[in-house]
Amino acid sequence: MGTRRSRGVTALATEPNAAEQDSQWAVESAALTDDRTRVLKTQDTFGVFDRYGDVRYIAGSQYGLYHDGTRFLSQFLLTLHGHQPILLNSWVKADNSVLVVEMTAPDRYEGDRLKFRKDTLHVFRARVLRDGALHEHVRLMNYGDVVMSITLALDFGADYADVFEVRGVRRLQRGRPLPTRLGDCEATLGYHGLDDVRRYTRIVFDRQPDVMDEDSAEFRLELEPQASYELSMSVSCELNNERRVLPSYREALESSSKEHDAQRAAAAFVETSHAQFNEWIDRSFVDLHMLTTVTPQGPYPYAGVPWFSTPFGRDGIITALQMLWVAPNLARGVLSFLAEHQATSVVPEQDAEPGKILHEMRLGEMAALGEVPFARYYGSVDSTPLFVMLAGAYFERTGDLAFVRQLWPQITAALNWIDRYGDRDGDGYVEYERASSRGLVQQGWKDSYDAVFHADGSFAVGPIALCEVQGYVYAAKRAAAMLAERLGDRESSATLKRHAIELRAKFNRDFWCEELGTYALALDGDKKPCRVRTSNAGQALASGIVNQEHAGSLALTLMAETSFNGWGVRTVASSESRFNPMSYHNGSLWPHDNAMVASGLARYGYKDQALRILTGLFQASTFMDLNRLPELFCGFPRYAGQGPTLYPVACSPQAWASGAVFQLLYACIGLTFSPAKPQLLFEHPVLPEYLKWVNVHNLHVGDGSVDLLLTRHAYDVSINVTKKVGNVDVAILV
Repeated sequence: MGTRRSRGVTALATEPNAAEQDSQWAVESAALTDDRTRVLKTQDTFGVFDRYGDVRYIAGSQYGLYHDGTRFLSQFLLTLHGHQPILLNSWVKADNSVLVVEMTAPDRYEGDRLKFRKDTLHVFRARVLRDGALHEHVRLMNYGDVVMSITLALDFGADYADVFEVRGVRRLQRGRPLPTRLGDCEATLGYHGLDDVRRYTRIVFDRQPDVMDEDSAEFRLELEPQASYELSMSVSCELNNERRVLPSYREALESSSKEHDAQRAAAAFVETSHAQFNEWIDRSFVDLHMLTTVTPQGPYPYAGVPWFSTPFGRDGIITALQMLWVAPNLARGVLSFLAEHQATSVVPEQDAEPGKILHEMRLGEMAALGEVPFARYYGSVDSTPLFVMLAGAYFERTGDLAFVRQLWPQITAALNWIDRYGDRDGDGYVEYERASSRGLVQQGWKDSYDAVFHADGSFAVGPIALCEVQGYVYAAKRAAAMLAERLGDRESSATLKRHAIELRAKFNRDFWCEELGTYALALDGDKKPCRVRTSNAGQALASGIVNQEHAGSLALTLMAETSFNGWGVRTVASSESRFNPMSYHNGSLWPHDNAMVASGLARYGYKDQALRILTGLFQASTFMDLNRLPELFCGFPRYAGQGPTLYPVACSPQAWASGAVFQLLYACIGLTFSPAKPQLLFEHPVLPEYLKWVNVHNLHVGDGSVDLLLTRHAYDVSINVTKKVGNVDVAILV
């Protein structure tokens, strides 16, 4: 049957070291053995498989079936006669519901005698995830003219590694393995964690194996010419006394497909004249659907697979903002979830303070035991103002004042945090400095330990006031002023407007670096500016805090060759001391960051530059497996005939990378909503030359909806209403 390498529970005796903790729990030691992984996710369960559909145990690899932050399956390998079949093709269905793998067998010899020829046995695997379980269907088809004697084996194992262990964090102690329980058609592996939770991996076959032991099942069959053999199995992730009633593969598939259809019907649908662009936008939409988990408070987009398949405040808010124009219900779910988990007291080890919005929330053994500080962690400086921004944007999109009134206590608490705890020294800026001994040192979106530095490369010492965060605060106070006025609190509205105006003037005085043509990355604890050209200033553009007189210079700096590499804007310009195109935050390229920069450029009238970013990212997507933009890629210069250089441990899919295309389109067409009228307004819409037209279907406005056709002409874009339900007006400024 060949060599088997199942992996059970092993004790790890090396404790974490300070250097690893100071590097912010980075994903440095985990590696992808193949960038063309296949990913499925449903709710709090996800699987990362190789192109064969296997989970192959390789030290440091991400492959596995995960549930609630733990790897429940670390080996799941299909072999024929002890050997891996030959791969023909593998793909994930367009709606992300099914992984399909097609393989064949090599020549089969018995001694010197050829038993059957290669390419005569077809092996088909199809897999779907549903309700905490993997469901797989295997079909063997004999296209030859002789009877085939076949030994089909499944090797399996479970290491129950916490996702942080998979990422490379080492533990001093672990729990203990439980004896494997064998039945006629099933095997149950188990682990009793130090958190006193018993985790089980139950593998169930629809027919009894000929041989089964604690790490494998074997099926022996005689396959007649032109005959087929079918086998179905399920792998269920279960806790304590839980024992799921498992649907069949076909029932799980049907349920998954119906859910996707319902999600598609609830949101606007965008199609264009360009087939490859459609592949990018369609993949982005279904990836976001796959990453979205339904919580008791509503839908929430988990940040990314494999490392961040959990709620993140910043990521969820930005993704909701990206998708707001096509799927506003996502924003409502994000706001409700974050309001429910808003901090109410000072807890230093969680970096929590009253009114602060969640950074990260984790399940799993290490989080439950406090071995990592992220069970409920608040160490982000920007989630709180972004929360208020999203509340304002949601109201402007939907006119849902009743929900805003319900949310107002949490919005008020967030504003109080900004003024009391966020502004640590009373200078009018929101700064951060960690209180937790094990939390994040850097608490902006660039949270690598080396992401904030001065022109000479020296690290900035806190408390640190980030450039883009001041923009978020400005936009949050303007949004809150608008909401307060709509709720009848004119005094608070006037105060918030005044604070926003004062912050804008102060920011443009203290952060602008005339000699660089950009804003400082940050002010350090001594209020010394970090005079570094970064993409952060582009995000400041998006918030509206930038004075018009500086916008032109900033646009030139962002689109200069040192920053714009042909695919997009680098996080750090190549002219800066810590530039490294292979780093996580100091020279790489992030799709969501670029979408925000493009949004800012468009806001200030630089739509040609926004189109260049849209085009660069679109062209990058054509080089990516499944047309899926990853979390980030390297910031090397673009060369003719070559695609982007991948970052080896980037999440893919990643929610805000998937949402980037929607934000980019939204910025370029200049769309705003007035749900009270109701009206759609397009301000100076533009389209790239390769998009002759864009169709937007089922765009809800107030109680009505419209279908729109945007057509590109030589000097402008026309808009036709092709379908209308309700009394919705459409206006255009050219």
